[in-house]
Amino acid sequence: MTVSKNNNKTVKWLILLHLLLLLYSFSGFFSKNAARQIFMSPMFVLCYGGMLTILVLYAFFWQQVIKHLPLTLAYANKAVTIVWGMVWGAVFFHESYSPRKIIAAVIIMAGVIMFVMADQEETNDGKRGGNV
Repeated sequence: MTVSKNNNKTVKWLILLHLLLLLYSFSGFFSKNAARQIFMSPMFVLCYGGMLTILVLYAFFWQQVIKHLPLTLAYANKAVTIVWGMVWGAVFFHESYSPRKIIAAVIIMAGVIMFVMADQEETNDGKRGGNV
């Protein structure tokens, strides 16, 4: 039963981490839009302020996440922001990607999934080993 409760908590924190990383990925969107504006124009200030707001929120909630997840696990998941950046680039800036970049994104996602699964197995083996 303990393993199940711990797994549920870990899954909950992983979901929250990925929502946080999704939010963090928007900082690039705001940054890129700010760079397209005239310096200190209202739109520049709005975009730059949006980017700073996201980074402040990210910093605060990142600290909360790493209280509940191992740093190595949380940091390994951070790689998905590259994939989100590619998605936002295609959706908002009409960027195109070569098959090579798409394969790289798939490899990143596979690596994150493998790391999370390996961490779960290690956690479960450690818990079972202590109960035997």
